Amino acid sequence: MTDHELITLAENACKNAYAPYSKFKVGAALLTSDGRVFTGCNVENASYGGAICAERTAAVKAVSEGAVRFSAIAIANAGGGLTFPCGICRQFLYEFAEDNFRVILKDEKGELAVYALEELMPHGFRLSE
Repeated sequence: MTDHELITLAENACKNAYAPYSKFKVGAALLTSDGRVFTGCNVENASYGGAICAERTAAVKAVSEGAVRFSAIAIANAGGGLTFPCGICRQFLYEFAEDNFRVILKDEKGELAVYALEELMPHGFRLSE
């Protein structure tokens, strides 16, 4: 699975986003260590704290199917431009991330930007450490 294929899956996942409050539709495509891909979108709720980000939707789908080691995630929004994962998602992903976990984004010009999760979450933690 290439980075471009993964970002395309994330862009397609945006179409299913439920964002009537923020109007900010986000999609994610999560690559597991065993090569499976799980997509997700953000799902908002009138109880704002009950909303879930696209990244966690994809991660929860993966874990519910037995995948607990992740190697990369692509994130896209319907309007284009870089969409970084929020702090909760960064820590959530860190729990399952392999070393060198990559966060793949696409800028306004269509160029991919790739970050190591540790760049975005330098002091993440796991209980098993």
